[in-house]
Amino acid sequence: MRFVLAATGASGALYLQRLLDRIDCRQHEVHLLLSRYARQVVSEELGGLRLPEGIREHKNEATMNVPFASGSTNFDAMAIVPCSMGTLARIVHGTSENLLLRAADVFLKERRKLILVPRETPLNLIQARNLVTAIEAGATVIPAMPGFYHRPATIEEAVDTVVFRVLDHLGLPVTDAPRWQEPRIAPE
Repeated sequence: MRFVLAATGASGALYLQRLLDRIDCRQHEVHLLLSRYARQVVSEELGGLRLPEGIREHKNEATMNVPFASGSTNFDAMAIVPCSMGTLARIVHGTSENLLLRAADVFLKERRKLILVPRETPLNLIQARNLVTAIEAGATVIPAMPGFYHRPATIEEAVDTVVFRVLDHLGLPVTDAPRWQEPRIAPE
């Protein structure tokens, strides 16, 4: 499968790191885009990202010289983890002013899976309307709201409840995800 993973300047870099830890970039073609503010947040929250072998990292510039910036190249999904409210607003208004926004625009126009993981609270009315507009345009919104019914013992286990949902929507198998009223299977 072919994926674009992106992050913007919202707090929550751990969600991206845990997602990167779960995707085999040797088995799947994975492209990574970080906004300038995402790089700053990653540095402040994690000190840096552990990038898996095989990932293809791109600069989030005005260039469109990458395959996923065109609708003529087929990709399976794009996930923006985390997605800032400013990025959400620019996506729903179709500004396409940099590679990340152009890619999101392409995924929407081509009716490909675009997953947005906002991490913001509380929401104002403009942000709530932008979320509705994104959903109406075809995006899947998975708020960074961890589940607790499985009694997570660590921050990572709580974060993983959101990451598992993203993986589900990317179409990637998650055998060890806690599922409501289902036995948990240990990872292979």
